[in-house]
Amino acid sequence: MLGKIGALGGLLGPKIDHPLADAKELRRIIAELPVGNAFKTLDEVSGWLESLENAADFPPDLLLQIVTQLDDAAQPHLRRLGRDYLQATRMSRAEENRLWTIVRSLWSRLAWSYELCLKAAAKGKLSDSFKASLPLLCGRLIAALGVCYKWDCFHYASASPALWGRLGYALRVAEEVGQANRPVQLYAQFGGPTTVVQEYLKVLVFQASSMDSLLPLEMELAERLIAHYLPDFVFGPEGRPDSVYWVDLASGQPPMRLARMPKELAPTLRFFQPGAAHAQLESLTKTMAAGHDLPKEINLGGQYSARVLLPVIRHLGSLLAPVPPQRQHRRHPVKHRMAVVGGLAHALAVFAQGATELRMESWVVEDVSLGGFGTAVKGPLPEWLKIGALLALQPEGGENWLLGIVRRCYRDGDGEMRVGVESLAKQVAPVQLKPRNAAGQVVGSSLACLQIQEGNESGEMRFVLPPASFDSRESLEFDQDGKRVLLTPVVLLERSADYEVARYRALVAE
Repeated sequence: MLGKIGALGGLLGPKIDHPLADAKELRRIIAELPVGNAFKTLDEVSGWLESLENAADFPPDLLLQIVTQLDDAAQPHLRRLGRDYLQATRMSRAEENRLWTIVRSLWSRLAWSYELCLKAAAKGKLSDSFKASLPLLCGRLIAALGVCYKWDCFHYASASPALWGRLGYALRVAEEVGQANRPVQLYAQFGGPTTVVQEYLKVLVFQASSMDSLLPLEMELAERLIAHYLPDFVFGPEGRPDSVYWVDLASGQPPMRLARMPKELAPTLRFFQPGAAHAQLESLTKTMAAGHDLPKEINLGGQYSARVLLPVIRHLGSLLAPVPPQRQHRRHPVKHRMAVVGGLAHALAVFAQGATELRMESWVVEDVSLGGFGTAVKGPLPEWLKIGALLALQPEGGENWLLGIVRRCYRDGDGEMRVGVESLAKQVAPVQLKPRNAAGQVVGSSLACLQIQEGNESGEMRFVLPPASFDSRESLEFDQDGKRVLLTPVVLLERSADYEVARYRALVAE
């Protein structure tokens, strides 16, 4: 691949007619970027990077210097907007799309620009100075492609068909010149030393972790946990009995489970297994579940409660096990239309009143299993559609409403959103729960809730409550068939910004 590379032109060749080629002008352009407007800064940086598209006369060394300086200038703004995106709770879909687009586009432009540097170098033999820069160049290129893939996952979109070919090419270049495992600091202000191999492995592990059942913030936390445990994973050219995935760096295909073996051995094959990382994740799960704090050496970019972290840690521990999980229930293809409303408030309305004047979505169910169903959502997406959304559903021609939760989302090759829904209950009733004090007296306002009337443990009941309603110290009661039912809290099963699901021990009062 690099055998065609001849001598690089020096910096003393013909004058380049581009403002970025002048070091003084480049410093002025970067210094005048609008500090207080991240959107405008990233737009200007993107424009300057785009202006390099026809920069065939740039020496590779100079081109790399320009791209890295523009990248460094953009990083604080990219990270600030990234935090805004993940922490915002009430963005409209238009605002979310605007923020997503500006960040995703700039990372894509950076990846393209670093590839331009590699192509500029692929005209002849690598100079020693440029060879020494390859860990930084290939590492930043792979990191940028990985961030693009992560932001695609934030929108539950499929990876670009070219992603794994581009990642594989960057790693192969670094390997061929013996620079793939050389430590490098990608960004002076962020992160610690890494290698080209580690950056590639981080993307591979992220892809193997099936992010389509997590919310964007959970994906971000998962990536940071993966980065922390990266040294414990095993990746290399030798297949082992405990290898789980393989990938061909030259094929452009995504990693495959070893259930499907490579057709033939090739020097570009690489194998991956969880190694000691799985045991580390299992240990962390026990630590957090026991009420201990997150170990100080794990940097997640902020402080997060065990309630937020445990589902992510358990997800990684399950997906990155020596034997990855298999589908529990067989799918059966069907074609059936359902009316759908999202959110607890709307679910309460339809279970209490049946068909209402609410605006309902019409989804076509395409497959069903014992655990739920899958559908493709066409047209504009409702604002409430996201992982964890509570749904009330009514099959066409039926009178009964069902209760479900969105567990999985991803966009197919045609851009349609595919949604996996877990069936929560077929028998549901609206109830008013009344808080009781220590003396057994009803106090405060009643709570409008949904009672799940099936699949409960003996002597227990489950309820879907408004957010922030469950209190392990507070008992409740409600009237059922003219009798008082006393409820003692057992455990909170699920919590979101819209609802909670909890178990209570039930006793009919005499």
